[in-house]
Amino acid sequence: MEQPSHSAPTRAILLTIAAIFCFGLMDVAVKTVSPMTGTIPALWARYAGQMMIVVILVAPRFRRVVRSVHPKLQIARSVLLMLATFFFFHALARVGLAEATAVISMNPLLITLGAALFLGEALGPRRIFAILLALVGALLVIRPGSDVFQPAALLPLISALCFAGYTLITRRLGPNEDVWTSLFYTGLVGSIILTAIVPFHMPTFTPISIVLLMFIGAVGTAGQLMLIRALSQAEAGLLAPFNYTGLVFAVLWGFVLFQEVPDALTLLGALVIAGAGIYVWHRETRAKPTPAR
Repeated sequence: MEQPSHSAPTRAILLTIAAIFCFGLMDVAVKTVSPMTGTIPALWARYAGQMMIVVILVAPRFRRVVRSVHPKLQIARSVLLMLATFFFFHALARVGLAEATAVISMNPLLITLGAALFLGEALGPRRIFAILLALVGALLVIRPGSDVFQPAALLPLISALCFAGYTLITRRLGPNEDVWTSLFYTGLVGSIILTAIVPFHMPTFTPISIVLLMFIGAVGTAGQLMLIRALSQAEAGLLAPFNYTGLVFAVLWGFVLFQEVPDALTLLGALVIAGAGIYVWHRETRAKPTPAR
């Protein structure tokens, strides 16, 4: 009898991890293509690609998809996501992949606190412990006094603030809004704004850069869809620790693709972050539900 009550959180957790994996692939593509095209074309590809894919997929029911129950909230969350992407893409062009991801890994803490303050979600001792443990892991990677603490490191921090606001609004919309409606609005707002800007930042494209830009749009859209579905099935505070898996992926991609060899403390921090996520997953999906979490 308990399995149905646990299936939704489990699906939401798996969707969140899959979404973060897709965003990690997108970040790799952005870091690769930015020296070829600049940041603005990569950002435009992210949203124009999403808009194109969504319009094709929802064409048979387009009129129903474009009708939003909360259009003002949709526009607000879309602007926040575009700003989060803007600041993070610029960070990727200036600091290392692992370093930028480590700084933006502050956003789960902001999401959990924001969910408790603005959405009335529970913030029990287990969630606080998991968030703080994951934060310790992130600090092991960041290490105050290292090169990551430069002015450019503020860019992923600003991105984290914007993304936390986007996540909280997405959670506020929840099941009241069609997932495709949310995807449509994020693509629409970003596409309109960036299409007006990108002509002033038009580079010379190559076959490789075109493929990378298309890839950015595809995996960004896939990650966005999975994240919206996850937030419609579980509380933001529950899913927040799993955003730290992005740091693990960043360390992996940095090693495999950019020959960035992580040291012992970086590996330890990644293990601590993963352990915190596994702990929350176990408590929320295996333990008996209690009134206060």
